[in-house]
Amino acid sequence: MSPREVLGQAARLASSGLLLQVLFRLITFVLNAFILRFLSKEIVGIVNVRVPLGVFWSVFLGWAWLQLLAVPDPDVIPHYGTGVVLFGFSAVVELLGEPFWVLAQAHMFVKLKVIAESLSVILKSILTAFLVVCLPHWGLYIFSLAQLFYTAVLVLCYVIYFTKLLGSPESAKQQVLPVSRMTDLLPTITRSRAFVNWEEAKLTWSFFKQSFLKQILTEGERYVMTFLNVLNFGDQGVYDIVNNLGSLVARLIFQPIEESFYIFFAKVLEREKDATLQKQEDVAVAAAVLESLLKLALLTGLTISVFGFAYSQLALDIYGGAMLSSGSGPVLLRAYCLYVLLLAINGVTECFTFAAMSKEEVDRYNFTMLGLSSSFLLLSYLLTHWCGSVGFILANCFNMGIRITQSLCFIHRYYQKSPHKPLAGLFLSPVLLGAFALSGGITAVSEVFLCCERGWPAMLVHVAVGALCLGVTLGTAFLTETKLIHFLRTQLGVSRLTDKTT
Repeated sequence: MSPREVLGQAARLASSGLLLQVLFRLITFVLNAFILRFLSKEIVGIVNVRVPLGVFWSVFLGWAWLQLLAVPDPDVIPHYGTGVVLFGFSAVVELLGEPFWVLAQAHMFVKLKVIAESLSVILKSILTAFLVVCLPHWGLYIFSLAQLFYTAVLVLCYVIYFTKLLGSPESAKQQVLPVSRMTDLLPTITRSRAFVNWEEAKLTWSFFKQSFLKQILTEGERYVMTFLNVLNFGDQGVYDIVNNLGSLVARLIFQPIEESFYIFFAKVLEREKDATLQKQEDVAVAAAVLESLLKLALLTGLTISVFGFAYSQLALDIYGGAMLSSGSGPVLLRAYCLYVLLLAINGVTECFTFAAMSKEEVDRYNFTMLGLSSSFLLLSYLLTHWCGSVGFILANCFNMGIRITQSLCFIHRYYQKSPHKPLAGLFLSPVLLGAFALSGGITAVSEVFLCCERGWPAMLVHVAVGALCLGVTLGTAFLTETKLIHFLRTQLGVSRLTDKTT
């Protein structure tokens, strides 16, 4: 398969995933906004922060959650013990779907992953809304049962799809899979009578270390919250709601792009070879794609950062009412808007870095991440004592900045001896930077005079001002970033053409 064909597949996967996720997440967004009107921030903090992972961790941490950590007042948060057990069991159920997820991701099954996950989230939200309205006295039972229902539906979607696929020999997709029947996905004894393939086990262990460290770096603040008790349950709940709302764009846009183009880079580039030792056509295509993705990530992140600052309080008021828009909520979301900019850039740089690194470089990177994880947890603890829950976001910004720096250094070394300069994607024209600065100033002034206690007419004018500034900024980007516009038009056109012919 040529690099152009792989690029078309990656673009198709990203665009299809993006469109489907936007549709399903919009439905979930509305349902969650409805549910929040019936909940206290304390119960949200209990549900969203404390979820053990894996079989061992489900048992061990389930015991720790019940015996070692602070247990909430049963009159305020009833059924806590049962909730811990059910959440742990749901984690075990979700693990059953991991082999199917890996198959779907590796073979670019475009719609399966997005439909399975989005359908599960929507049905979970519908069940939660129904139980919250009809049986509010159930407390944590509601969220525990909804989580278990979510994982069951998710795994069932994968099982049904692959059962049907593997049961039809005439299917073209079936021919390219490394398994021919469902039982191939279960643990088996190999022909050498060994229960474990040690070569594969070593590779799995390398990925596990990397995933474990990324888990600490991604959600380490939740462990600090839980084990060090730096925030009460109410503040934990507000932080988690704002965190989920702020990361919505990252899940909708950046995650599909990162996952799809990681596969593209991994298929086009050969590991353990720098740019001068590979096919120059492959290197050129990869460099052009990386430059465009960096530019797209930078523009998207800047747009969210600039406009999110002036519209954070309004967004929280619409989404969750006074419970979110008063207190620390707006400050948290404004800080998160800056974090989204770093998330966007890091997603693109790391998807290239991990696809091009050799095994030795991955191991060295894991060692660096180990030190970064420790410093991140310590920094989270110190900053939280200094400036409250916003300290978690500041620690995440520091962590993301270090990771971006490491990836940029790798990309610079990788292309150092070649004529391609993909890092040029991180530079914008002065005119566009001026448009962003002007829009940020105008919307900030608009918020002071029009939002958010001056009534709906004033807030609508504030929204209109933001829409006008956004239109001007996007128009400026369209006129100045012609290379990016050409890339998007070309790849989206390829994606639509492929969809019509399949």
